[in-house]
Amino acid sequence: MSESRRDGPATGGSTPADSGATPPGFTRSEMMIVAAARELAGQRVCFVGVGLPNIAVNLARLTVAPELELVYESGAFGAKPARLPLSIGDPTIVTGATAAVSMFELFSFYLQGGLVDVGFLGAAQIDRFGNINSTVIGDYEHPKTRLPGSGGACEIAINARQVFVIMRQSRRSFVDRIDFRTSPGNLGGAEAAARTRREEGWLGSGPSVVVTDLGIYHFDETGEMRLDSIHPGATLEQVRDTIGWQPKVADPLPATLAPTSEELRLIREELDPEGAYTK
Repeated sequence: MSESRRDGPATGGSTPADSGATPPGFTRSEMMIVAAARELAGQRVCFVGVGLPNIAVNLARLTVAPELELVYESGAFGAKPARLPLSIGDPTIVTGATAAVSMFELFSFYLQGGLVDVGFLGAAQIDRFGNINSTVIGDYEHPKTRLPGSGGACEIAINARQVFVIMRQSRRSFVDRIDFRTSPGNLGGAEAAARTRREEGWLGSGPSVVVTDLGIYHFDETGEMRLDSIHPGATLEQVRDTIGWQPKVADPLPATLAPTSEELRLIREELDPEGAYTK
């Protein structure tokens, strides 16, 4: 697959001893997908959002989380797709599924029943507390851009035990104040979020990890994002230039482990040979 359609090769980083050799080059998008997939190690049931979460969770199922059961909002619970689904309506999502039910049953009995370990979402905007906007850019009544909206994202964000987010990092997407709160994260901080979850009866504990094309963020005791790993080829200057607030940074700050040859083969040959997610 030609690198001409990819977004700039990166190199470096160390590799797990038992997972194959480090390849000579990879892209930021590939690094982001691999890093997100690895975060799912040890998880069992994952509610999959559209877009980048789709390829990340399917890569995880083929690598670090072979027992991972995928949930798609169209009604498949425990899906093990034979190939990467093109959308949540792709018939392949019922392959090997534990159940194929209505959306009402899926949300009422499975998600709101506390049976989802991780909700994996994308976003158009995110703030330091993990609040997500996928509704509008600009004023709601007169938006610059009208986005797809919540779909099931709000319900996933409040009812999945944890929330993972994958998105490319830029000042337009990592903002000090989102234009519309589609899906709540840690609201204005951990204390306020904990109180609201308790009062409203939300089942989930909120966002746990945000993976971008520059690094991996987790959330500290205040409920704010902290950069805990920086991808090979990225710099702290790039991180600070593409975020709308002064980010917290782990000290020391480790480098993310580079993708292995097998991880890249799965992305390039099996999951995304046309480069829909890695362009």
